[in-house]
Parts: sequence; C-alpha cells; structure tokens
Amino acid sequence: MSELFQYPADDEREASSAAKVRALEALLIEKGVIGSDSVDAVLEHFETMAGPFNGAKIVARAWVDPAFKARLLADTPSAIAELDLPTGMAGAEGEHMAAVANAPDVHNLIICTLCSCYPWPVLGLPPYWYKDPVFRARGVREPRAVLREFGVDVPADKQVKVWDSSAQIRWFVVPERPANTEHLDEAQLAALVTPESMMGVAMVAPPATA
Repeated sequence: MSELFQYPADDEREASSAAKVRALEALLIEKGVIGSDSVDAVLEHFETMAGPFNGAKIVARAWVDPAFKARLLADTPSAIAELDLPTGMAGAEGEHMAAVANAPDVHNLIICTLCSCYPWPVLGLPPYWYKDPVFRARGVREPRAVLREFGVDVPADKQVKVWDSSAQIRWFVVPERPANTEHLDEAQLAALVTPESMMGVAMVAPPATA
C-alpha cells in the first residue's frame, strides 16, 4: 500500500504557517537573535524582490515569444538575464537554475530528494510539503499518484518526467499556456501563473476559472 500524505486546504495551510512564523519571529526577537528591523528587511525582500512574480513573468514571456522560450530551455540564466526583473538571479538559492517545459506529450514534476533545494528568486520560499520526506520519496516512486492527489490527472499516454533539484541545479517548470488566452497581454498572462504550476503540481487555469 502506498504511503499516504495529506495536503491540507490552502486556508488551513496558510493559517498554520502564519501562526508558526509569528511564534518563531517573537521568540527570536525575545532572545535577541534578530531585531525587528531584520525581519522587516527579509519580508520586504520576498515581497518586492524575490518571489513567484518573477517566475510568472518568465513564463509569460516564454508563452508569447517562442524564440525566448527556446533560449530559456537551452540556457536558463542567460535568457532570464534578458528580462528586466527586480532581483538578480544569482545567489540566494538562484544559482544554476534550469527550466523545463510542459507539452501535450509530457508533464514535468520538480522535487528535491536530498533536502529542499528550490529556486527562490523565481518561485519564492518553498512550501512546507516540498520538504516533507514522504512527498520527496513518493514523487520519485509514484509521481502520477502524487500528481492526482494535487488534482493533476495525467493521461496514461502522457509521459511524466521527474526532475531532482540540488545545489548544482535548481529546476522550474514552464507550464502549458491555457486555452482561450490569445487576447491576453503579457502582464495578464503572468497573473494566471502560480508557484504550484511552476513546480508541476498544478495546471494553469484559464481566465474564466483563474
């Protein structure tokens, strides 16, 4: 029998994470490990400089510019450097990034079997379940089952590729562009892209259901 791992609802997960963050912040400040100004600086960095909004812009550009998409898949750092993003792509878990693209015949899933290597500059902070040993093990052993639990039912005739991130290479996914988005501009397309879709555990919803 497969080892089961339950993924809480978004609101439950966010409430639990927020409570833990507040408790940890208060403890660290109380013990003098950090100051409130340090916390504010970190929060500002991830709100304005490094986060999934960067990845969404990269994906949207790949959707509207096939030549850029080809460059992105061939040499991810160089292609990203072409864009006017608010943060550098080197350092802070952004070294050695590489993109893979979903297609009608292939779906990509990103995991990290060793720890929790993750491209923070383009995806933000990793969700708690990404670090869970059960997710990491089952992602390799039975990726289709894991994807179904996230609501992504990959057809039997569609290949699933699992990419293992590490300190040497950090992967992210260019999801498939949803149908009925031909009328949207690049910024509107970027608004549809979620961190989960760039990890391969979700599809990008079309505008009517986004």
